[in-house]
Amino acid sequence: MDGEVRCDEGTLAAYAHDSSNYRQTPSVVVLPRTVDAAVQAVRVCHEYGVPVHSRGGGTSLAGQCCNEGVVIDWSKYCTRLLSVDGERALVEPGACLDDLNARLADRRLMVGPKPATHDTCTIGGMIGNNSCGASAQAYGKMVDSVIRLEVLTYDGLRMWVGETSDEEYARILGQGGRRAEIYRAMRELRDEHLALIRTRYPDIPRRVSGYNLDSLLPEKGFNVAQALVGSESTLVTVLRAEIRLFEVPPFQSLVVLGYPDLATAGDMVPEIVTHRPLALEGLDHELMDLARVERVAGENVLNRLPEGSGWLMVRLGGATRQEADDRARRLAESAGRAHTAYFDDPADEERMWRIREAGLGVTAYPPDNPDTHEGWEDAAVPPDRLGDYLRDFQELLRRFDYHNCSLYGHFGQGCVHTRTPFDLDDPEGVAKYRRFVEEAAHLVASYGGSLSGEHGDGQSRGELLPIMFGHEIVQLFADFKRIWDPTWRMNPGKIVKPYRLDENLDHLDYHPKEPRTHFDYPADHHRFTHAAARCVGIGKCRSSSGGVMCPSYRVTREEKHSTRGRARILMEMMRGETITGGWRSEEVHEALDLCLACKGCRGECPVHVDMATYKAEFLSHHYRRRPRPAAHYSMGWLPLWARLASVAPGAVNALTHAPGLGRIVKLAGGVDRRRELPRFAAQRFTDWFRDRPMAEGDQVVLWPDTFTDNFNPGAAKAAVRLLEAYGYRVEVPPVPLCCGLTWISTGQLAMAERVLRRTVAALAPRLRRGVPVVTLEPSCAAVLRSDAPELLSGDPDVKLLGEQTRSLAEMLVDRVPTAPPPGTGIHAIAQPHCHQHAIWGFDADTRLLERVGVGVEVLDVGCCGLAGNFGFERGHHEISTRIAELGLWPAVRDAGRDTRILADGFSCRTQIESGTRAQPVHLAELLAEVLLRPHGPGTREKPGRPQPGKVRSPTAHR
Repeated sequence: MDGEVRCDEGTLAAYAHDSSNYRQTPSVVVLPRTVDAAVQAVRVCHEYGVPVHSRGGGTSLAGQCCNEGVVIDWSKYCTRLLSVDGERALVEPGACLDDLNARLADRRLMVGPKPATHDTCTIGGMIGNNSCGASAQAYGKMVDSVIRLEVLTYDGLRMWVGETSDEEYARILGQGGRRAEIYRAMRELRDEHLALIRTRYPDIPRRVSGYNLDSLLPEKGFNVAQALVGSESTLVTVLRAEIRLFEVPPFQSLVVLGYPDLATAGDMVPEIVTHRPLALEGLDHELMDLARVERVAGENVLNRLPEGSGWLMVRLGGATRQEADDRARRLAESAGRAHTAYFDDPADEERMWRIREAGLGVTAYPPDNPDTHEGWEDAAVPPDRLGDYLRDFQELLRRFDYHNCSLYGHFGQGCVHTRTPFDLDDPEGVAKYRRFVEEAAHLVASYGGSLSGEHGDGQSRGELLPIMFGHEIVQLFADFKRIWDPTWRMNPGKIVKPYRLDENLDHLDYHPKEPRTHFDYPADHHRFTHAAARCVGIGKCRSSSGGVMCPSYRVTREEKHSTRGRARILMEMMRGETITGGWRSEEVHEALDLCLACKGCRGECPVHVDMATYKAEFLSHHYRRRPRPAAHYSMGWLPLWARLASVAPGAVNALTHAPGLGRIVKLAGGVDRRRELPRFAAQRFTDWFRDRPMAEGDQVVLWPDTFTDNFNPGAAKAAVRLLEAYGYRVEVPPVPLCCGLTWISTGQLAMAERVLRRTVAALAPRLRRGVPVVTLEPSCAAVLRSDAPELLSGDPDVKLLGEQTRSLAEMLVDRVPTAPPPGTGIHAIAQPHCHQHAIWGFDADTRLLERVGVGVEVLDVGCCGLAGNFGFERGHHEISTRIAELGLWPAVRDAGRDTRILADGFSCRTQIESGTRAQPVHLAELLAEVLLRPHGPGTREKPGRPQPGKVRSPTAHR
């Protein structure tokens, strides 16, 4: 077939999970390059009687996307937008929602439903799940957007389905064959049970549970496509979809209404709905408190929340900004006893909305409380009864001693999300979970609601459907499945004749022996086994743009090269079933090999999976008492080689850059032949500093990291001048010290610990006096702030070092004077280092640059792709450069000739220089130019000479 067929341990481990509580290992994973290839794969499954199901973003919360048999993953190749005709689009099932909307943006069109996983979910998955999101308030569920589907039955019938007139029905029957058999059976099922279908389906906006048999009713046009929506790959394989598009609202505004409690907020929903909002979301104080802890939106936004303990977020649209704002003001004025806050800044609106979309992630591991789980996370009731339902549901939680559960959701349509501290690790906790969801199902049914208002039934709710629909309707579901899938091979055990809700539970049999580790894993109860199981499957690491995470996935489109895939593989390694090689597993090593250790996941993953740390831990065990790759000895021991090279840097540069000898050096050091080795400076910064007189002022230690000291001493010299100019007395450690970064990134953790202990011992007297340590290289700062306290936990001096490590921007931002308008006239684009982005952010740098009059655009184009030793290593060059081409290199090339290129990371600057004509500079160098030049800020170099930090013209480059 035209595609990839995988049955290796690593792939099967990655696909054994979705975003639910369940785990089932498939036999084979298929990644078809075309729709026709997928048809061929299903034909093979039918020939051998093997179960099959489709997978999109893999974010299902009810177990729909994990099963035995064959998995067809559409998301790598079958992502095409085939055509747009007016407000209709023809798309393949693997198209990611955000990517599709980006392609439609020029037409000012979009897909209506927008789940919180919009940067990951696929159109096929949305159809399989009948997805909704907050925007369903205005645009309906996915079923309301589907016009036609091209589908494939397990036994090989391929056809387009949609609304069926009586004439079309007669034509189909006249043609005979399998299609006529299916249509006749559906019509007979409908006609025989018309009254039952019309009366047993809840008449609410968020009924997602069960099959859409009501779409076959005469008044709905016998719509076969819509009847198949939400069937979770249990009936057919969706090959292509024709969907309805909507105009993008030209302008939007946001009002937040505060109430004494969440149930009172629920009471007000019917009144708010009359204002015809685009979205109407509810949030409670638990979620807001967690959002503060996780710093989801920033204090300035959170502080604007109106008084209350339950809130409604109301998004309104308009043809003009004035219309949108007027609608918001009218709502605020009519809100009665509610406290109100009106957001008219689109950026602030987006930050506030981010809190709602972050709900699942921030509630998964609440500090000082048990881990939470899905399992009863999206019930829906009539919106006009929402307040009373919330009171009854909160009482149910209290009766079962499930405390501190955050409740939030799509309140305008009566849908309530939560995560509950179910104890799914032991049989007693699982039995309690079963009792709870059974009572919760009866509660929802008593309100005329739906067990699922968005996430589907899968395994977690399939068993409970008789409580909601009654046994007669559930029997019709079975009859409907039998029409389409008579041999029961399409995603068996989901929705109909389901696995038990307490079967195949992931954590129930996950009790591996706890290994001895180097890192302490404080956020995971000091257990690596918990860290390996931390991922909850949200899949944000599979986004294609924005942020950093996950660069290797973005260029490979491979699940096992995403943060989620690697996390699942590590968990399976600890479990020891699918992956049996333990720390020596080559499958795990392969999955981690393309991890850049950029720490993007540490900052951006909703549950803060830290794959860089996990990779270092794995490598330390994998190579224990074994030979390592050459790069681990060359680049892993770079601080030592740099110190030796400082004796004769010119000779070393000549040797490493000589045509023949240079190739031999690269070969011996495991460096890719296409990489140019960095040149050592003629004089190290520490040698220059040794002969300088000491200034007066507040004492600081300037950290002479290996990269700045040996390769870019000019940045450190500029930093000394700046710090002294603004009242600091700069000291440098009297003996050579190192943070251990290169040993950590290559998994040589025992050596890293030795290096760090020596460093901390040398700095301890100053640390105990409160002296800050100023760092210029972000990756070294990240080690001192984050890795060191976790590697040497319990050492109070290490803790002090982490707390007192500062960036140059943090030391200067409150000391430099504000430049008078119009500023310096200098414009810069800045590439934040990934480790800085993850650990402490770029806010201080931005504020400092704006303060001194530099206009700065902070790039949001992802990792540079070099990432320390990664891009230098043999076998990584192609991945490294493809990552740079995704965003950084094009952004630098497109910058104006007078635009400065700012990059504090040595790796970032090296990568920029290797792929563009730019000469990037460190923040210290740019600030020194602006603040310390005798002729004033913005003084230009002589014509014809490229200025540091600028994009060179082709002439200057030649």
